Amino acid sequence: MASASPSARSAATTDPTGSTRPRNRRQLIVGAAGRVFSERGYHAASMEEVAAGVGITAAALYRHFPNKYALFAECADVMVDGLVTALDAVPPGAALTDVLAAATRITVAHRASGGVYRWEARYLSREDRRRLGAKFDRLAERVDEAVQREHPRPDERLRAMAALGAIGSITMHHTSIAQRRCEELLLTSALRVAASDPAAGPQGAHRTVELPAQPVPRTRRAQILAAAIPLFARDGFVSVTNGQIAEAVGLTPSALYRHYPGKIDILAAACLQAAGLLAQGVERSLGEVAGPRDAIVALAATYVAYSFEHTELNSVAEAEVVGLPTALRRPLVLAQREHIAVWEQQLRLVRPELDPRQARVLVHAGFGVAVEAGRTFRWQDAPDHREAVTALVVSALGV
Repeated sequence: MASASPSARSAATTDPTGSTRPRNRRQLIVGAAGRVFSERGYHAASMEEVAAGVGITAAALYRHFPNKYALFAECADVMVDGLVTALDAVPPGAALTDVLAAATRITVAHRASGGVYRWEARYLSREDRRRLGAKFDRLAERVDEAVQREHPRPDERLRAMAALGAIGSITMHHTSIAQRRCEELLLTSALRVAASDPAAGPQGAHRTVELPAQPVPRTRRAQILAAAIPLFARDGFVSVTNGQIAEAVGLTPSALYRHYPGKIDILAAACLQAAGLLAQGVERSLGEVAGPRDAIVALAATYVAYSFEHTELNSVAEAEVVGLPTALRRPLVLAQREHIAVWEQQLRLVRPELDPRQARVLVHAGFGVAVEAGRTFRWQDAPDHREAVTALVVSALGV
């Protein structure tokens, strides 16, 4: 048998049992953990599952990380650290294209684990969130400097954050697409967002969007659901107890079971309510459109209105759906696919050069823009905020 090459020997070490292990095992662990946390959520993920993804035992995993939180905190750091490092390597004063291209390459490369930062970071300690937020602020400042240099507008990082939202959207879905083509689509989308004028708004963005209101909680079951949603949004589903929900509606914890079999069923009901409100809003908005471009603007305006009006409900549905059992998640996945299919169909009518996968990637980029732009406005609902975010979404789609 041929002996191992020097490079192969240098890439591994021998442990006391005589077996070899790669020198980058810690890096492999963090990569596997990021994928598990992104797919299953922080609380549902287990150290055993992460260890299996690397091909080691849980005991070996604990030699690198003392507990799940320590591993989770490092996963959350990796994505942002990679972005900061990539942008630091871009020379000061470089073109906006170069800055966004660097961010795009890292994000796409870490696609499978990048969702940790977006939703699961709320489970970090306050100090770790503060530290991570400072790193992201540094990243946003660098992007904003390049945006303002080439397309100066007084928008307080709005376009920079929206452009990063378009790029970061790739971590939130599983559409299969070649890496280079994905990078091209996302970079072009982010550049369009950065160059846009959100204050002008797209033609038709000022349309009045009439969304269905959340049902008035007239029954005890509805009251429980209405009380649980803000708790889930604030603290995360796993951190909220039945006692907290029961106290909010003046019940004993045991009385909840007369209305819902378990807390997970309350979460499923919240997600279904979110899907239903959005579907009804889309149906109303598309009733009077004059063509596919008008339909895209209507879809964007509806999604933005929904995000502003039902911020807590939407954040719960987006962040917590991964934690639902398969049977409860299935109708939500189907509803999401139907919603995206409507966007995809209209977008391809406007841009026939796109294939279905490319259109889907851009639709998700629009969603990412809506989230980050809405966060930049701190979800303060106002007509000009809605129109600005709608304009950014439409720009991301290249319409």
